[in-house]
Amino acid sequence: MKTKYMGMWAAAAMLAAQAPVLAADAGWAPSRPIEFVVSAGPGGGSDQFARVVQSIAEKHKLLKVPVVVSNKGGGAGAETFMAGRASRGDAHKLLFGNNNAWLLPMKAKVAYGMNDLTPLAVMAGDDFVLWVPEASPYKTVESLLAATRETPRQLKLGGTQSKDGDHILTELINEASGGQFTYVPFKSGSEAGVQLAGSHLDANTNNPSENMGQWKAGGVRPLCVFSAKPLEDERKVAGEMSLADIPTCVSQGLPVQDYVLPRTVFAPGNVQPEVVAFYLDLLAKVRDTDEWRQYLANTAQSDVFATGSELDELIAADAAMAHRVFENQGWLVK
Repeated sequence: MKTKYMGMWAAAAMLAAQAPVLAADAGWAPSRPIEFVVSAGPGGGSDQFARVVQSIAEKHKLLKVPVVVSNKGGGAGAETFMAGRASRGDAHKLLFGNNNAWLLPMKAKVAYGMNDLTPLAVMAGDDFVLWVPEASPYKTVESLLAATRETPRQLKLGGTQSKDGDHILTELINEASGGQFTYVPFKSGSEAGVQLAGSHLDANTNNPSENMGQWKAGGVRPLCVFSAKPLEDERKVAGEMSLADIPTCVSQGLPVQDYVLPRTVFAPGNVQPEVVAFYLDLLAKVRDTDEWRQYLANTAQSDVFATGSELDELIAADAAMAHRVFENQGWLVK
């Protein structure tokens, strides 16, 4: 399945290397501590993302005021974005998350909408990989998908939560392949990774970092990555194989590409243009550091940077793709 969405994240990744450091409007700067509100609990991917931005800003003295990180993961992250609505116009608050910002209103009755938020940037992209246990009889993508066509719903594919990124991707795989996995939700990707390594699942779609330990230990192996092009990290992980050696799913006959979990930053709604300019300058300076590049490498994330109209297009395309899946599956909130 290819839509306008397919390829847009790859374009954003290509442009990331060319992104200039912006000049902030000298007419505004924070006058009191800034709060980074995270749409997940401590230790998760969104929490790590916010705290890396915080630590880089502090180390390089990019801010003259302190930053406080608070976790509001209630309601699958809705609590964070409701805080954004309640703080409309607040120039001293940033919201960190992923595409849950625009997915949540589709599947649950939440007390905010996207017009209550000011999108600032996507700063990184978590890629998805199709994994199987090392002992799996399925050595190729095609053999795995053929089994889902021959015995629909018999093979179990695990992921994080229901009606979320992994679940959406599972339904895209089912649609594109003509087969049927049964999706099994877990609380976290690490739990799905443990279950896969123990052969309690037939497959999962974890991000690389979530299965890295099991891959190094020989418990799982990757079949393909849902990306328009192979990953760039050539450091050896398992034997002679690196992330860069994982073939794309499209090249293996599974036409779902460029499926990415974006790391997003929002401000509350109704903030002034000079506030937006200040924070875009800050985020651009953060990503132009060795510490940020090391963070991307350590977490096996892609370098994606999108702001302004490009970001608006990415959000609209991702939301349209998700809406179609939600509608087909009967997940849309009534």
